[in-house]
Amino acid sequence: MARHVHIIGGGMAGLAAAVEIAGSGQRVTVYEAGRACGGRARSYEDKRLGCRIDNGNHMLLSANDLVFRYLGLTGALDTVGGPSRPVFPFVDLEKPKQWSLELSSGRVPWWLFNKKRRVPGMHLKEALSLQKILAAGPETTVSECLVPGELSRRLLDPFSISVVNTPSDVASAALLASVVRLSLAKGGAACLPRYPREGLSESLVDPALEHLKIMKAEVRTGMRLTALETIEGRVSSLSFGDELVEVDRHDAVILAVTAPVAAALLEPHIPDFQVPNEFESIFNAHYRLETSPVPFGDFREAGFIGVIGGISEWIYLKKDLISVTVSAASRYADRDPEELGDVIWQEVRQALNPHLATILPEQPLTRRMVWEKRATFAATPAQERRRPGARTALSNLALAGDWTATSLPCTIEGAMKSGHEAVRVLGLRGLQV
Repeated sequence: MARHVHIIGGGMAGLAAAVEIAGSGQRVTVYEAGRACGGRARSYEDKRLGCRIDNGNHMLLSANDLVFRYLGLTGALDTVGGPSRPVFPFVDLEKPKQWSLELSSGRVPWWLFNKKRRVPGMHLKEALSLQKILAAGPETTVSECLVPGELSRRLLDPFSISVVNTPSDVASAALLASVVRLSLAKGGAACLPRYPREGLSESLVDPALEHLKIMKAEVRTGMRLTALETIEGRVSSLSFGDELVEVDRHDAVILAVTAPVAAALLEPHIPDFQVPNEFESIFNAHYRLETSPVPFGDFREAGFIGVIGGISEWIYLKKDLISVTVSAASRYADRDPEELGDVIWQEVRQALNPHLATILPEQPLTRRMVWEKRATFAATPAQERRRPGARTALSNLALAGDWTATSLPCTIEGAMKSGHEAVRVLGLRGLQV
């Protein structure tokens, strides 16, 4: 009988693990607690807006090798798009300025020497910040690496906040460095922005579920794991409320749930088990318009714009929908979401009107504010030390999730890396492509 692999959690980590091993001769079952898979990277119908939206904005980069492997395996490569060059439009609301950062295609950062392609107002000596980030130790914060100046204020600080979702004065510089090595340090060819043409589910979830179905893997939704039993140092059964699933001694379990859920399930079985226990939030504002704005210039090519000197960080234009992301949003916890929505809409008008054929209205047709209170773990040096590896004291159980010790912050690439690592430590047969 083929080994049965039980994957608990249908988010990006669990789906990545399932896609990697489905069709390799092993029986695969994915158990998802909710009604739909995808976790923080999915789409849904919003009744107030009257349209389908993503539950968060996720920008991919061409350097995300594991994400593109996953898209290739699931036949979804053509569902993502983006500009043909590494261009990032920006607007500074505090010191009014519009510009586009255009990286050099190769590893040599020629863009630093070109005033038309680099951050306005920066001086070359500020590039020392990048060296300090790459050399940072495990206890160093991002702010300790930043040389004062416009490169830090207009690029590195906001880049860090959006990547690690933690304010720079407490964020781990080592975590940021891991992303810089995979992106900026490899040059513009590794930094081409990519995002779903339609929605997160249409790119990252639906094709994967169809692929798993073809590969005879089973996906069961509405299956919340409430407890697991162990015997002789391995998982022996999984309890889903009224249903008990036996785990044979040759079977394997991948626990791809959130950190708090993993802690509640494993603390009775693994002494001194610990996970990150401090979290950061993300605030998303969605505005629907009566008609689709007509963009031009670099904003039209990119489909997004970065915002400096405001609450807004990234503004995405999706036909008649404008979506705004605010990372490390716990700093605004005492603000009313609707009041934040008012402020952000005025920032959107200020940022986008110079890039649109017609100006945006005083108020949108309708809007939706979404505040994810525990979107990611707080990416501090202390919390980084609490991230467990994939291997556990239970011989047939491995952990997966962007909160595990992937060396990356909580990103889609990090989640998928954790799924691959869980497959590896359990000795499962992944696909060779």
